[in-house]
Amino acid sequence: MTTTFKGLTVGLGLAVGLGLSAAALAQAPTTQLDAIQSRGALQVCTTGDYKPFTLAKDGSYEGIDIELAKSLAKALGVEAKFVQTKWSDLLTDMGSGKCDVAMGGISVTLDRQKKVFFSAPYIVNGKAPIVRCADKAKFQTIADIDKPETRVVVNPGGTNERFVRANFKKADIRVYPDNVTIFDEILAGRADLMISESIETKVQEKAKPGLCAVNPDEPLQYGEMGYMLPRGDATFKAFVDQWLHLAKATGEFAGIYNQFVK
Repeated sequence: MTTTFKGLTVGLGLAVGLGLSAAALAQAPTTQLDAIQSRGALQVCTTGDYKPFTLAKDGSYEGIDIELAKSLAKALGVEAKFVQTKWSDLLTDMGSGKCDVAMGGISVTLDRQKKVFFSAPYIVNGKAPIVRCADKAKFQTIADIDKPETRVVVNPGGTNERFVRANFKKADIRVYPDNVTIFDEILAGRADLMISESIETKVQEKAKPGLCAVNPDEPLQYGEMGYMLPRGDATFKAFVDQWLHLAKATGEFAGIYNQFVK
């Protein structure tokens, strides 16, 4: 018996021993990596309301994760197609196959991880308050904020709202549906503060005179951001992780980040 034939015989024997039929062997599990390349497009779900990561503007999108989505699509040899979603619909849209990946400042949480995969984290972040500058010394800690007279405005359906409801039991929590204009509620005096990712509080501090981030480099909670991927697709996740690693190693990631933050 030749070595090649012997190896084939052993391999088939193992397959039979594991209860695998020839048909099962022929129908290997598929991966989104192949589907994307066959389709010629990477479908990217994004909310378009979270500066500096994703912002809908003039019928298109801009931001850190929009440019990185284009980079990922280029690495795959396809074009990026952006699909509008909402924070409350992210998990549903991923589970329905509406998108291949969700990008746009998405926090990694264990609850989300039960239903989807995440890429390796690309930013370490955390929750921090943003307030009128005159009130900066007033709202330094969770205890400072969690008082009946404090009006906390929050966008619905995401980790900001979950953090607020988990940590503030006495404060007056007010849900505001538009994540783009929500900061104006503070400037107008209709709310005292908002809790958001520390990086966003820094960006909004620059964009809106009169608002100040509170200790953004020492946030109230440790957090990470990653890209939401289909659950169970280890092959596609490995590709995304390697692309992200190379984007950081080559300086591409830093260049895009600095374009929107610094």
